[in-house]
Amino acid sequence: MNTLKNRYLSLDVFRGMDVALMIIVNSPGNGDTSFGILKHAVWNGFTLTDLVFPTFLFVVGNAMSFSMKKYDNVSSGTFLKKVFKRFAIIFLLGFLMYWFPFFDNGGLKPIGETRIFGVLQRIALCYLFASLLLRYFKTKSVLIFSALALVAYHIILIVFGDLSLTGNAVLKLDKFLIGADHMYHGNGGVAFDPEGLLSTLPAIVNVIAGYFTGKFIQKNGQNFVTIAKLIMAAGLLIIVGFAWDLSFPFNKKLWSSSFVLLTSGIDIFIIAILIYLLDMSKPGKWTYFFEVFGRNTLFIYLLSELFIISLAEITMKGTTAYNWIADTIFIATAGDYFGSLLFALWIMFTCWLIGYIMDKRGIYIKV
Repeated sequence: MNTLKNRYLSLDVFRGMDVALMIIVNSPGNGDTSFGILKHAVWNGFTLTDLVFPTFLFVVGNAMSFSMKKYDNVSSGTFLKKVFKRFAIIFLLGFLMYWFPFFDNGGLKPIGETRIFGVLQRIALCYLFASLLLRYFKTKSVLIFSALALVAYHIILIVFGDLSLTGNAVLKLDKFLIGADHMYHGNGGVAFDPEGLLSTLPAIVNVIAGYFTGKFIQKNGQNFVTIAKLIMAAGLLIIVGFAWDLSFPFNKKLWSSSFVLLTSGIDIFIIAILIYLLDMSKPGKWTYFFEVFGRNTLFIYLLSELFIISLAEITMKGTTAYNWIADTIFIATAGDYFGSLLFALWIMFTCWLIGYIMDKRGIYIKV
């Protein structure tokens, strides 16, 4: 448990909005009848749902622009111990989440078939590498690394494969390092992990973008000049992203370089608008709903995933509790598409209620 430290309201709300949307898109009553905006692009392309994960990384970087200050006057050993400990905990939580509920058919679930990389694992890796870069290199060097990482990633994918689902270098490296049994199989049964090791390289840039955005806001203050500069930077990134899309298409599953620029640009634009609406104006009481998510972000996300997995493991009237509740209560009442959405909203509001109770009791779980 931790005492919540002061930070911009816009950051908590931004984090909260992203977590709320993440839970909704991860828990449709029926994935086949979800609205298109709540689905990932099949391969190349971009939807609102594709923005969710890079935004999570962006706000991690934004939060780091506050938290890294406390390490300015500590030894390198203390810093490394803290960073590697946090990396290990988050990575392990992600692995255990995929292994959960640990037992199957009366025995221990085979660890040899458990997915190794995933959402929390990518967050852990990006946090680790971004922390090391920002601690030991100057701003100019980190920005040069970011540009080179995006260019190098494009070159690697072209030289060592193609940009297809079955022929890309991300898949090849993961198969070589960990094997197909430890990879995600949700792409029509094909062993391909959208959070693979190689595609973590460009994802680090999303964290770095969030960090420098936070530092810029802290240095220049919350005013119209800051907002204008953020919007101009966002526009430039989006334009370059669309230009790069012509040769390296937007692709969340490959985490293409153009995708990094597009999502970073959109996130900078959103945070600029939120600064005006929330930090420079009177926001009103509506923000509290998202603040609840933003104050226990990692815990509520993990809670939502375990809730979904648990419902899918419980048998109820010949099917899973997940499907029975979705079909019998929501879809039967509101129809395929709206019923599927209402089920996802039910999952989200249930998680929010637990977050609300924690917030009222001053419980904030940090890693």
